[in-house]
Amino acid sequence: MRKVVLAYSGGLDTSVAVAWLRETLAVEVVTLTVDVGGGSLRDGVADRAISAGASRAYVVDARRRFVEDFCWPALQADAVYQGAYPLATALARPLIAQLLVEIAQREGADAVAHGCTGKGNDQVRFDVAVKALDPTLEVVAPMRVGMGLSRDEEIDYARERGIDVPVTHASPYSVDVNIWGRSIETGVLEDPWAAPPADVYQWTAPGHAPATPTEVTIGFEGGIPTSLDGSPVDPVALVERLNSVAGQHGVGRIDHVEDRLVGIKSREIYEAPAAVVLHAAHRALEGLTLSKEQLRFNRVIADELAQSTYDGLWFSALHRDLRGYVASAQRVVGGDVRVRLDHGTAAIVGRRSDASLYDRALATYDQGDLFDHASAVGFIAIFGLPLRTEAARQGSAWRWTKPLLAELPVEVTDGAQVPEPTTAS
Repeated sequence: MRKVVLAYSGGLDTSVAVAWLRETLAVEVVTLTVDVGGGSLRDGVADRAISAGASRAYVVDARRRFVEDFCWPALQADAVYQGAYPLATALARPLIAQLLVEIAQREGADAVAHGCTGKGNDQVRFDVAVKALDPTLEVVAPMRVGMGLSRDEEIDYARERGIDVPVTHASPYSVDVNIWGRSIETGVLEDPWAAPPADVYQWTAPGHAPATPTEVTIGFEGGIPTSLDGSPVDPVALVERLNSVAGQHGVGRIDHVEDRLVGIKSREIYEAPAAVVLHAAHRALEGLTLSKEQLRFNRVIADELAQSTYDGLWFSALHRDLRGYVASAQRVVGGDVRVRLDHGTAAIVGRRSDASLYDRALATYDQGDLFDHASAVGFIAIFGLPLRTEAARQGSAWRWTKPLLAELPVEVTDGAQVPEPTTAS
């Protein structure tokens, strides 16, 4: 091994990793920092990498690519892990892994490296994605193979080597952030019974939410958000604006005990205002434009894509093919959705689409009702035929249904006796 490309955040761990890789493995270290939005890019990150001993430092602005190629496909698929997590960190990992491979190929490197520990999901996501893209590259994880320094030891290690690392008060939490959401864990959050302290949150503030609700109208084309309140908006700006306005109203807090890929249950706190609003709006528009059969099948696809994204299988053939199905199914998912933001809730209050399958003349109970009520008799007869046949041949449902009337309080009120009609003589 001669050269390693390290995924570099600019924090203490990865800055120490630059020097550790050079000294322990005697390799040249090139760093890659990827800006995926949400404040993930630290100031002076390239200079810090060079001061730590990197021979070259790449900084890539991938915010638009992240939203368009990773967040939007997940949104189109309604992919939410275990019904709660919008996959913010999980979606960023294949993007970063792909850029690691591309930089390694450009630099002629033998290996790539990341700062993941041996306990989390990200190590699997990076390792598997890199090997899917370039099986010849070795993957090195200093935190798994011996670096293992405590925070104080890392600070001393950096100071001894003149590494420029801003050392601040250690956060009690482990935080990962990108434009699609913040992921917070460890500390007091490791007790599932403990309420999250206020300092966990940065993007959402329901306790200080405006007294008056706010409504936003989100326009979609092909299942992809394209406008806010009637005006076209750049993808990155759209997510940032929704993060801001929905976060101000306390929307986007998620408290979830999830099943990690490595077999551990983990209590996670997420802040994802834009993702929560957009997923709700997208589902509402799908309910208007897709058939019952599509909606039923799409729930299966959503769970499968959420699971495979979470598990780091973004570059698998199955994931690729399922995304192809989703893109096809989303062709008619266009229109506008109105969402009311109010003290932590994002309520759908309106939706419209030129491709709507909703027909008011069929749905209404008022004048103008065009539904043929008489046809319901024949429909019910055909629909219920299997049950009637079952009851006739195998016994009615009373064979396995417990009677209720004898166990329920019953009040009987008799009416006046009505005389029998008389016949005139």
